[in-house]
Amino acid sequence: MNMHNPPHPGEVLKKLCLEPLNVTVTEAARSLGVSRKTLSGILSGRAGISPAMAIRLSIAFDTSAESWLTQQLQYDLWHAEKSRRRLRVTKLTDA
Repeated sequence: MNMHNPPHPGEVLKKLCLEPLNVTVTEAARSLGVSRKTLSGILSGRAGISPAMAIRLSIAFDTSAESWLTQQLQYDLWHAEKSRRRLRVTKLTDA
């Protein structure tokens, strides 16, 4: 099922995980074992969720790593699909 303009997983992380717990970026970064800069990049949408970060988030928030990666995939694919018409690709068929 395709979503219409899915949110960046960093936005989900901020709104559904950090804000309800009243956790600062610095506190969350420390808990996740990453730099504040790394986490800030994700929260601002400048960086994506890597498999390693998905595992960290799954441990910290008792979620699945797959859910974080799925969110990232949906976000990336939706944005890639917007440029589909500009791609110069031809179909390959049996000759």
